[in-house]
Amino acid sequence: MREDRAVTRLAGLLMALLLAGCATLGGGKPVTLDPYAERFVKLTLEIGEIEPGYVDAYHGPPAWAEAVKGKARAIDVVAADVAALKAEIDALPASRLDADQAKRRAYLSAHLRAAAFRLRMAKGERAAFADEAEALFGVRPNIRPLTDFDPALARIEALAPGEGPLSERVAALRKRYEIPADKLDAVMRAAIAECRTRTIRHIAMPAGEAFTLEFVTNKPWGGYNWYQGGAQSLIQVNVDQPVFIDRAVDLGCHEGYPGHHVHNSLLDVRLARGKGWVEFSVFPLFAPIGFIAEGTANAGIKLAFPGGEQLAFEQAVLYPLAGLDPATAPKLAELTAATAALSGAQYAVADQYLSGKIDKAEAVALLQKYQLTNKARAERSLRFIETYRSYIINYGLGREMAAAYIDKAGASQSARWAAMETILSTPFLPADYTK
Repeated sequence: MREDRAVTRLAGLLMALLLAGCATLGGGKPVTLDPYAERFVKLTLEIGEIEPGYVDAYHGPPAWAEAVKGKARAIDVVAADVAALKAEIDALPASRLDADQAKRRAYLSAHLRAAAFRLRMAKGERAAFADEAEALFGVRPNIRPLTDFDPALARIEALAPGEGPLSERVAALRKRYEIPADKLDAVMRAAIAECRTRTIRHIAMPAGEAFTLEFVTNKPWGGYNWYQGGAQSLIQVNVDQPVFIDRAVDLGCHEGYPGHHVHNSLLDVRLARGKGWVEFSVFPLFAPIGFIAEGTANAGIKLAFPGGEQLAFEQAVLYPLAGLDPATAPKLAELTAATAALSGAQYAVADQYLSGKIDKAEAVALLQKYQLTNKARAERSLRFIETYRSYIINYGLGREMAAAYIDKAGASQSARWAAMETILSTPFLPADYTK
């Protein structure tokens, strides 16, 4: 086995040197990334066999998935192939890559770098929270001390006056806005329909695109989009805990339009099928594309409902459907806006917990305090952190960077939506946000 790995590494290095030599000479025929992309997909599928859940979606040739099902090679062997492929791609002469192929190379290289680190994690290696996030997603989060968020808690005190811990007062206030279980389906479908209507005014969706909605339990997340291929999605909403009325639009945009369903559909139909770029037939979760996906899904909420439009829609449509009093909606909106300032606190808790500086009970208590929620919801948040680790940066930091990129496009809605469409339908990387 050691000899096989050595041969694989040597072959990769020889190929990289050969291509590097070609780069110095320049000229030659244009290079296509297609053969490299196929190898990337097959390696990604194999990593998915090593780590269940690594592949979030796959809609490429079924035979490729069948070929590795239950047959993953040793981690070191797969890691050597990942390194060799990255070396080959990186050594391709820039003079022989057109603009499209150059973007594909950057995308493949970034995702192979993340795959290499994830394979090291599969062997038990652990890094500091910020180091792990940077290695997987290509962005380094700023971990602020929890005391930085205390002023935000002080401001929220005025919105939930009374006795007892602030988290309990806020949880009690939010409880008034729970969607009754027998109303949840109608409310969610109305919210997703409105998110879709607002999105398709600006982004042309593939013909026949659609989703199926399901309600599930015993999950570490609140909502999930399982892309099925062919512009079809399964959207699941976790009902372990009651769903609040202001979450309906958030989930509708995030999981549906212009979030994950739109993102996956555009990459599938325009790139994987339209251009034959097979690397977009697979979605590795712990990779830069995960940062792009979660960030745009969250930034898409305010893009679809700018200003006070979300509140107006909720008052006119969702509150009546849920049997809640629309006159109370502004108070919840004010509270939700104020608590947004606490989003970065979760990184600090995760950093301390995953590094062993605090135990589970301390982590739950801190999540209750800084997420202003009850113990059950804090425990679910911790389950998410335990399962996905540094992936949590993709929601907050990802949203901030996506929103800043959209803002730079200008004040008009058409320009802002065009910027979003660029992110969602091209080989976009986190580094592209700052270009």
